[in-house]
Amino acid sequence: MDRNRLVSVIMPTYNAGKYLADSVSSILDQTYLDLELLITDDGSTDPVTLDILHKIEERDSRVDVLYLDHNHGAGYARNKSIERARGRYIAFCDSDDRWTPDKLEKQIAFMNQKQCALSCASYIIFNLNEQKSVGINIAPPKITFSMMKRDNKIGCLTAIYDTQLLGRKYYMPTLRKRQDWALFLLILKDCKVCYSYPSQPLAVYCRHKHSISSSKISLAKYNIAVYRSILGYGWLKACFYFAFLFLPTYILKLMKRKQDSYCFVKRKG
Repeated sequence: MDRNRLVSVIMPTYNAGKYLADSVSSILDQTYLDLELLITDDGSTDPVTLDILHKIEERDSRVDVLYLDHNHGAGYARNKSIERARGRYIAFCDSDDRWTPDKLEKQIAFMNQKQCALSCASYIIFNLNEQKSVGINIAPPKITFSMMKRDNKIGCLTAIYDTQLLGRKYYMPTLRKRQDWALFLLILKDCKVCYSYPSQPLAVYCRHKHSISSSKISLAKYNIAVYRSILGYGWLKACFYFAFLFLPTYILKLMKRKQDSYCFVKRKG
């Protein structure tokens, strides 16, 4: 493998079961061949998950699995994978999401063209219970630190950053949830801008009844925690940002996503 082209794919797993095989296949079947898949299993007890993990690491030398003895949370598991990463590029995919076959090929070429340290892409929303595409999240063409303070605009399953330009110093903050938003805020403090691949969605976010993001209201305290622990805001300022910047921006984003998804589903139909 060419270390200057190598992409280290970070995947946490925890009782992912039947969804895991499709996610892993979507990574290993990429048209871009210089990759390693670094899985950290966060104390799974599900025999289906463990069986899949044992089989894929035996079958493909690009797969490296670390088994934790008990559950720590997705952020901790991702960091254990980042610690083992050898690649120039760090990419993320959760164990129930999927990539399009040409995601890495197109996105890495785009990053080289733009000379950017951080990139993302739009993604399709797929309902696993109904087994159909139900929407799309279209990423803004250019995302700045100021925009990210208002709301997370980078889908973690599409994000890639370049350690050659940024260094190997970024890890998920030790928050139980919203670590991805916190991480991208820290990166954007340094690189200033994230560019989005413009032509098509490059990943599939799989929504099901167990998805963490299915209960956004319950995540309010974690959003406030990001303002406090990552940006260093006091309690009152953090609550102000959440109430008057985050919530209005997030509601507008949901409305836009709903309209975009309606057009996407109608066009497909």
